Amino acid sequence: MNADLSNDEVIDAPRPHAARPARVRLLAQGSQPPHPAQNLLLANLISAGSDALLPLLEGVSLPVGLALYEAGEVQRYVHFPTCGIASLTQLLENGDSTEYAVTGREGLVGTAFFMGGASSLSSAVVVSAGYAYRIRSGDLKKALEGNSALRLLLLRYTQALITQMAQTAVCNRFHAVDQRLARRLLLSLDRLPSNIVDVTQETLAGMLGVRREGVTEAAGQLQRDGLIRYSRGLITVLDRPGLEARACECYRVVRREYERLMPADPGIPTAPVHWHARPT
Repeated sequence: MNADLSNDEVIDAPRPHAARPARVRLLAQGSQPPHPAQNLLLANLISAGSDALLPLLEGVSLPVGLALYEAGEVQRYVHFPTCGIASLTQLLENGDSTEYAVTGREGLVGTAFFMGGASSLSSAVVVSAGYAYRIRSGDLKKALEGNSALRLLLLRYTQALITQMAQTAVCNRFHAVDQRLARRLLLSLDRLPSNIVDVTQETLAGMLGVRREGVTEAAGQLQRDGLIRYSRGLITVLDRPGLEARACECYRVVRREYERLMPADPGIPTAPVHWHARPT
């Protein structure tokens, strides 16, 4: 991992999860799951004293490859990630797909449900492993009916997500692959606890809507410029300011909009929050 690679040495490593679909796992009672306040939306609800959702939450692990929902599938749960990243992807009839947004600890997965539809034409797949708290869609619907502050918070998040979706469409149409790759890596860094992104070339190609050869060339250029190190499916960002300078305007537009619409992170409360897993 520490050796510098030339462009033709940038390769993918086989993924153990590729053999069978990943499955969600409930966190066992007595385990030490991440605090719910590690999710920005839940943190602000807890900070405001609105803890009605907490007894309805159940902690789950999010392995890479897990589909939180599929296209056309009724969304039974809404997930609030505390760490990890989900890729929101649109699939075509011929099997091709492209990513139009990502979400992590700043938000939730499952906006279609509380926007008035029970399903979506897209899918949400975990691309960076982590944890989340999920709530049954029916329970969230009931909570929204009597909580205007919760409704406003979720709608503001949805507006920020729509901005990311629109900017991604513009970016994929007008900007060079190395700029788009820099933008996507920065979006990951904003949602990860380190400067290392675990992702293969094949996955990146699907995210950016380009051929794998295009990702190889773009990653090789970023590596030669000293911005990243890419080895066996692990990208280490070496120079974040340089990567931000290389990225197109789209990253800055999306980040400013999230900062404008979303409340500041109040941090993790010192008092413990009691939660319990519910039967599936």
